[in-house]
Amino acid sequence: MDPQRRGLTLTLILIVGLLTVAPVAMLLLGSFSQGLDAFGQFTLAKYASAYSDPGLWKVLFNTAVFVVGSTLLATLLALFLAYLNTRTDIPFKFLFNVLAIVPMMIPHVLFSVSWALLANPSNGLMNLALMETFGLDKGPLNIYSMSGMVLVEGLLNMPIAYLIIAPAMASFDVSLEESSRVFGAGAWRTLLRITLPVLRPAILAAFVLGIVRSLASYAVPRVLGTPGNEEVLATYLYEMISVGFAPDYGKAAALGMSVLLVAVVLIWLYRRLTGEGSRFVTISSRGWRPAVVPLGRWRLPLFAVVALLSFIVIVLPVVVLLYTSFVPYSMVPSRAAFAAMSFKHWAEVLNDATSLLALKNSLFLAVVGATLGVLLSLFVGYVIVKLRTRGAALLETLTYLSFAFPGIVIGIGFMWFFVQTPLYATVTALLIGYIATYLPYGVRPLASAFVQVHDHLEESSLVCGASRMTTMRRIIVPLLVPGIVSAWILMATMFLRELTLSVVLSRPGSEVLAVQVLSFADDGLWGQLSALGIIMIAISTLLVIVAHLIGRRFGARPA
Repeated sequence: MDPQRRGLTLTLILIVGLLTVAPVAMLLLGSFSQGLDAFGQFTLAKYASAYSDPGLWKVLFNTAVFVVGSTLLATLLALFLAYLNTRTDIPFKFLFNVLAIVPMMIPHVLFSVSWALLANPSNGLMNLALMETFGLDKGPLNIYSMSGMVLVEGLLNMPIAYLIIAPAMASFDVSLEESSRVFGAGAWRTLLRITLPVLRPAILAAFVLGIVRSLASYAVPRVLGTPGNEEVLATYLYEMISVGFAPDYGKAAALGMSVLLVAVVLIWLYRRLTGEGSRFVTISSRGWRPAVVPLGRWRLPLFAVVALLSFIVIVLPVVVLLYTSFVPYSMVPSRAAFAAMSFKHWAEVLNDATSLLALKNSLFLAVVGATLGVLLSLFVGYVIVKLRTRGAALLETLTYLSFAFPGIVIGIGFMWFFVQTPLYATVTALLIGYIATYLPYGVRPLASAFVQVHDHLEESSLVCGASRMTTMRRIIVPLLVPGIVSAWILMATMFLRELTLSVVLSRPGSEVLAVQVLSFADDGLWGQLSALGIIMIAISTLLVIVAHLIGRRFGARPA
């Protein structure tokens, strides 16, 4: 084997292994340690304390209801939308692309807060409107409940499920269904015996990934569950390390190991399911044709449903935050409310030292972190796809291991990792944690881009005397610009909105925007929160636009 190839592969294995395995190892060791200041004094008491807590069973039940309920809602909505988009003549299909992409740019904490502003039982805008309209003594809606948590988390996870199910639905050969009906099977029998079995890998993959995301979710349980005393594992773990005079990091690590193990198994199952696609191929070189199902009189009503869902998921959160940022307190939109609007909350945010520091830290993490993450992802993708050395499979496994990391759990692992070093409670610690956790989001688009670059281009450059680094810089990278831009945008927006890892690792001086938004929510400062939230969305949008412009400027051009 070429020594340069071997050296690059080993170096990347060490770097990625340090980023992904080290916090897990520290989490394991921490679960047996007496405390942060007594690391190395091992005991089983933390496991006994964690699993003998009588309150844990209620938390586990709530977690199961929250995770399964929200995932089921997200999968069913995605299946419904994917069918409409790929199999019917519903108008304005561009809405589906918007519905699948734009919600990813809205931080989960802001989406949760927007629903709290709409439907909290005391002064939610929807409740105030219903009380004024029908003369009610109290608002009938309560978003601070398990059903509210399930609804909001389901809406947040629906775009991801759609992106998994829609391609499988689009490539489904409808002649299979037609053959079933010719032989006398009804619509329901055809659905159960033909359609769903063929789509089973995609549906199950979407469901499993939804469970992983819901299990790791912190924003929705914290914003909507905590006020209603609906505690799930994420908030339960956070309280262990943040509430009281003596946080129990060892107990949290002991319980976190179980959560991490479940998440790793689920991610393994997800990758197994997504790898089974070849067993369910229905498109061949002949006999396949896409078919469109006419909706008839249901065409416009179903379009109205999709438009309403688009409004709820995309427009409503931003409109609610924008409106709340200008009014002095929660007010139903009216002439008086618009007359009372001012820039008071915006001025308070822009003059708040902590908010400005959080803005500075988040911008640094988004720009510098995404750039370093993409650079590392570029080399990892190159080794996995192009070099295919003996260690490439191990490198790929280490890379995607972090995909299974629930933020709160791995944050505790990083805390044990950093606490004995000068990096503890610094922005650098957050930078390392972000890159480690979101590395798969950079490797995926770049690995796909590397597949599109033929090996002959690299071989021709090497034959002409160029080194591998020169070949990478002059030949390969310009051809990868679309993948690089996609990876950078994905990582930058993820870093800008990251909450679950941040609430564990950030300390005074290393605050980020998502943590500051959560702090405003805890204090009931809805106006300042909304103003800061709009700033977050604006920055995220600006980063996407700038990245696209840079990609167009430096991308490979035809001769």
